[in-house]
Amino acid sequence: MKYRLVIILLMFMFVGSAGNTQTFRDNYNMLLGNVESDGTIRNANNMRLGKIYDDGTIRDNNNRKVGSIEKDGTIRNNNNVRLGTVSSGGVVRDNNNMRLGTISSDGTVQNNNNLRIGTASGIDTRYAAVLFFFNLL
Repeated sequence: MKYRLVIILLMFMFVGSAGNTQTFRDNYNMLLGNVESDGTIRNANNMRLGKIYDDGTIRDNNNRKVGSIEKDGTIRNNNNVRLGTVSSGGVVRDNNNMRLGTISSDGTVQNNNNLRIGTASGIDTRYAAVLFFFNLL
């Protein structure tokens, strides 16, 4: 279930412009998408799916708020309900403090069994946690 959620999440967000894009790939190195330098989220077909704003607000393609990422790593849905956290060390936990996985400094994303499930090259760890572990878009 968690792995399926990760794939769905990734499919929701990516492929960008030639600038400072942050790339998401699955375990087979297939491109899932990108977050552009302005926070625009595109899928692998270059379709705009939403945007992550500087204040941490996440909006879908219709400009509806779908969640937020706070500076301390707290991830919330559109009703401000806490979904989980990502620590400064890259450990991702759900709302019950259960470990979901990790995102290392080199961008490797691992599930709770320490199996590599993808990469988040050049990604802010908080954004990568939302994209890999929480379904906000």
